[in-house]
Amino acid sequence: MKVYFAPASRAVRTVWLLEEIGQSYELERFTLGQKEMRGPDYAKVNPNGRVPTLVDGDITISESTAIAQYLGAKYAPGLTVGLDAPNFAMYLQWLHYGEGMIMPPINNYVVETVLLPPERRNEELAARSLKLLNRTLGAAEAHMEGREFLAGDFTIADTITGHAIIMSRRLGANFSNCPNLSAYADRLEARAAFKAAEAA
Repeated sequence: MKVYFAPASRAVRTVWLLEEIGQSYELERFTLGQKEMRGPDYAKVNPNGRVPTLVDGDITISESTAIAQYLGAKYAPGLTVGLDAPNFAMYLQWLHYGEGMIMPPINNYVVETVLLPPERRNEELAARSLKLLNRTLGAAEAHMEGREFLAGDFTIADTITGHAIIMSRRLGANFSNCPNLSAYADRLEARAAFKAAEAA
């Protein structure tokens, strides 16, 4: 199994999950923005030139949440929630919340504060993105009241939306009124599998 990977990217989620389930893997490393990510060799693997991409035998899959669902279904059903479980809908909600709600403002904020050269950055758009990010985190903060993980026990949802919450905090989102999310992010960052993914 091979993971096309770059540090400080969504690829950390995939490696984190592989570490959680004890599945061996090989890393093909990039740095974000590296020209080889847009080159013809990698385009044969992922035409979008993004990470992560997982190659498992004849299977190639490149969306981080889809990768998590695939790995959970094939290798770690204990980290998923079945259709008949009472928390199935909650699990689906929070599995997809990270990409659907948290990551869009993160993406805009990172573009405006990190990726664009200073002369092209838009401070108003960056501030608006951060404001929207804080709003999306408010819903997660309310949900985490009295909970240790997003959908009962630790699941693949925590590697997706939990990772988005961790990245939000690192990027400077306002966690001053988010004690539940602060404690949740601390718990996730303390996991041995997360530390191994960060060290990759």
